[in-house]
Amino acid sequence: MKIICDFHLHSKYSRATSRDMDLDNLAKWAKIKGIKVLGTGDFTHPLWLKEIKEKLEPLGSGLYKIKNQSAGWRTKVKNSEYGISENRINFILTSEISCIYSKNGKTRKIHILVFAPDLQTVEKINTHLGWIGNLKADGRPILGLDAKELTKIVLNINPDCLIIPAHAWTPWFSVFGSKSGFDSIEECFEEYSKHIHSIETGLSSDSAMNWRVSALDKITLISNSDAHSPSRIGRESNVFEIAPSQISYQEIVSIIKEKDLNKFLYTIEFFPEEGKYHYDGHRLCKISLSPEESKKHKNICPKCGKPLTIGVMARVEELADRPVGTKPENPVPFKNLIPLEEIIADTLSQGVGTKAVREHYRSLINKLGSEFNILLDASRFSIEEASTPEIAEGVIRVREGRVKVEPGYDGEYGKIKIFEKGEQKTLSKQTSLF
Repeated sequence: MKIICDFHLHSKYSRATSRDMDLDNLAKWAKIKGIKVLGTGDFTHPLWLKEIKEKLEPLGSGLYKIKNQSAGWRTKVKNSEYGISENRINFILTSEISCIYSKNGKTRKIHILVFAPDLQTVEKINTHLGWIGNLKADGRPILGLDAKELTKIVLNINPDCLIIPAHAWTPWFSVFGSKSGFDSIEECFEEYSKHIHSIETGLSSDSAMNWRVSALDKITLISNSDAHSPSRIGRESNVFEIAPSQISYQEIVSIIKEKDLNKFLYTIEFFPEEGKYHYDGHRLCKISLSPEESKKHKNICPKCGKPLTIGVMARVEELADRPVGTKPENPVPFKNLIPLEEIIADTLSQGVGTKAVREHYRSLINKLGSEFNILLDASRFSIEEASTPEIAEGVIRVREGRVKVEPGYDGEYGKIKIFEKGEQKTLSKQTSLF
């Protein structure tokens, strides 16, 4: 059975997140998207952990489900605009922690994703981390703690936990970030490097970029949404092949640790140019530069004279020991996709949040089952029948990588274009004539 998993997201108790990031809404949107296993996020926050305990019940496999399909969940399904069922969504206990500390004469800011197999382990982790910092301040707590020490604490509490550096290349808060990271896993985690089996690619890089660094060949690359609102879950995710009776915490962790290519089918990635930090740049001056252009300007903004924010592409280039296009032996495959709402918006030449886009999205989900079914599996004919030939063409072009992207930089998302200006009308005329 093919299952789609998104392990990294945030609750309503994290900064800059939607108030709708509660368990009932997450379960509802997981159904809409076609996600089977969803991270809880933020298990270090006391109020969120209280909700997890109240609303989720263990399945005996290290995973959890909404209790008796809670009244809130049933209400959201019943009142939903989408034709979704009450089939079970599995939750896995995860949380992101921000480690800010000084090491080797430099301030380090590293975000770490932690997986835990049960609530008892979570309680022990929270008790220990609560001695170090204020867990109530944010769903993603900021701790003055070396990432190596965090790894030591968590694995000493339960060796079945999993430690994964989050969005590994983003400039400000990651293990390889240009502003505050390291040049290798070993430099960051030292003797605990042997316990780092995986990194998260982040929105601004994809697997092909990571394949250029031979030191990462032994590392499993995973992708997650880091969502701050329900509709964004799954925008990056992981696709596993697991029999229904075998879906468990231990099975998921084993697949990641062992890079089991029989069971880890592929990751779903943004086109990395769409990420916020792909290119170098300076947002205030609206300056966006490729790594080659930045070097010509000595990494200084040509408009204001301040340092540029060096993006993911340049940082990968700096650490890479292989040319572009290198593919290592036995990698986990990946697919670049664009969220369905963005495809519809580009087709209609309208904003993602507009009424027309929402209506087309809702209609497609009701007719074809889930967003991932549409993006990955549905035929052109079935998409045309459920919407329009233009939207079907947009989906097919994304599958084939026929898109144009204006790269993101310094906190600005990139801009995706599937159609040239006015091309949709031409396609529509051709379809009508046919």
